[in-house]
Amino acid sequence: MSETPDFVDAPFILPVEPVTPERIGIIDLYLPEGATGPSPAVVFVCGGPLPAELPWNRPRDWPVYRGYGSLLAAHGTAAAPLQLPLNTYADFPRAAEALAEAIETLRADPRIDADRIGIWFFCGGGPLISPWLREAPAWLRALAATYPVLGSRPGKELLPEFEPARALAEAGALPPIVLTTVGLEDPLIAGTEARFIAVAEEHGAPVEVVDVPDGYHGFDFMEPTEQSREAVLKALHSVLDALK
Repeated sequence: MSETPDFVDAPFILPVEPVTPERIGIIDLYLPEGATGPSPAVVFVCGGPLPAELPWNRPRDWPVYRGYGSLLAAHGTAAAPLQLPLNTYADFPRAAEALAEAIETLRADPRIDADRIGIWFFCGGGPLISPWLREAPAWLRALAATYPVLGSRPGKELLPEFEPARALAEAGALPPIVLTTVGLEDPLIAGTEARFIAVAEEHGAPVEVVDVPDGYHGFDFMEPTEQSREAVLKALHSVLDALK
């Protein structure tokens, strides 16, 4: 059994009234209270890969994602953190299929506005943004990524179809993309983000960069500073604006 890391139980950095989610398979669905019609929704891809045997491989239960889910619900938007089958680098294809299936499950729910969906990627789940860059459906109104891995690193090679910079270069029309980066990122991860931003600039992609100059990877649950809180809220409001 692996000892649970401190970050697993670290609290979300913003105060928010907890919302109890409805569990639907791999989906935890947070719904806004008192909604009078179908709500827009944001799907959360909670990072990885994490070995299946880890007892703490349950990111949708971590306080940070419960915080994001409750925060979105408080702003009138449904939220859906996922428990994807992403245990090794070989699992990206099946995780991508599970993500697409979960989104279709949500879009079929009468409580969800099927034409106003966003997807928010975190950490090692970043490569899963690639299919949505390469072909963005009309109902996809926003893409977001927070301290994401956006490409291969030494010893952690991705299949070509999961290289986000390559997908971005092949993209057609895109929804707004909100990318949150940290100044004190692991250099190898920062390098993947820099390549992605360079391709975005070259192709005129609609990428908004929210930078946290003094932030580390995991700033939204490890660093309760004013700078960190402002960055989360800025990214949040950009996503919400795109869903309107």
